[in-house]
Amino acid sequence: MAYQNIDGVRVWGKPDPGAVTQAITCAAHGNVVQALLMADHHKGYSQPIGGVMAYEGQISPSGVGYDIGCGNKAVRTNLMAADIKPRLTKIMNKLAKKVSFGVGRSNSEQVDHALFDDPDWAVYLAVGRQEHDKLKALARNQLGTIGSGNHFVDLFEEEATGRLWIGNHFGSRGFGHKTASGFLNLAAGRAFLANAPGESMDQPPVLLDLSSELGDMYYRAMRLAGQYAYAGRDYVIQQVLDLVGAEADFAVHNHHNYAWRETHDGRDVIVVRKGATPSAPGQLGFIGGSMGDISVIVRGKDTAENRDAFYSTVHGAGRIMSRTQAAGKMNWRTRTRAGGQISDAQMMRAVREFGVELRGAGTDESPFVYRKLQQVLDAHAETIDVLHVLRPIGVCMAGADEFDPYKD
Repeated sequence: MAYQNIDGVRVWGKPDPGAVTQAITCAAHGNVVQALLMADHHKGYSQPIGGVMAYEGQISPSGVGYDIGCGNKAVRTNLMAADIKPRLTKIMNKLAKKVSFGVGRSNSEQVDHALFDDPDWAVYLAVGRQEHDKLKALARNQLGTIGSGNHFVDLFEEEATGRLWIGNHFGSRGFGHKTASGFLNLAAGRAFLANAPGESMDQPPVLLDLSSELGDMYYRAMRLAGQYAYAGRDYVIQQVLDLVGAEADFAVHNHHNYAWRETHDGRDVIVVRKGATPSAPGQLGFIGGSMGDISVIVRGKDTAENRDAFYSTVHGAGRIMSRTQAAGKMNWRTRTRAGGQISDAQMMRAVREFGVELRGAGTDESPFVYRKLQQVLDAHAETIDVLHVLRPIGVCMAGADEFDPYKD
């Protein structure tokens, strides 16, 4: 087997001491069946990113994290990448203007969707009319917007065929963040919309029994936020298809911050994946690299090691440098940074050499802050097959100095 067993935690790839310690802490609390770390793991809030926890009868709002339903969608188009390269600069300019990036942004085009009639909105009514109305209005206003941090819209060229692919990465926006914060508040005895005190990265997980009223409410709210994330990614992909004048003939869509009801070794469990992609036998997943690296479409294998991984794999390459290390410390009063290890010139040179047309992004998302994706894929060679290798030709992200409140 390609993984190590460290104090009961199954660890793929090179162990990150901070993340391993977090996983061990998670494993010591609640009805834990198994704790795992994928090869792209690194420290997160409470449960490490790249961390997988399987529980009996429990769910963890801190494990799912603040960006509920964060995930990826990729589509193969009916165009060749060569068809659009002569107008790539204009396409990327239009994309950056058309798609809304950044924290707190509303969509200029109101998007209606069947999810707004979902009966699970009753969860928020049970909390309070003010909470329900505030979150539903926020969700309506932000559906189809991207956010900041490592969230992106990319144009890809498939290495083997030259086909044009479109991919994106984001989650449930402010709606998901306020849902997570609200249930963490309720679990601590605070009001849903209260300002939470500062949280420790290494605090134990917050656990809710699924049989409890609060656990059932959170599960339903998480499921609704997951639908919202899917709807947003669908909307943005269609925007980009329309912009380039293409149609999709193949799609891959998955969450990687979510909790699933699954059966493993004959036991019904809740599998909480934070920054980990489901990889059941035959299941497809889209795994993004950095702006200067490949991305891939993978398929889960029917192997003993994949069963040992609770049918989980990486969600990306994994950070090796923090945002502050890379970009420096931000002074929000003067909007200047100081002390970063990566310069704008270094980043732009790297993406130009890789053949990428870049819009937005700061040095904290440069290729230098991530592992090479192939390294973490190699660590999971017995659990997934790589079906399509995609090379970015256009990358669009939020601007360099967007404030990012998300913990994960």
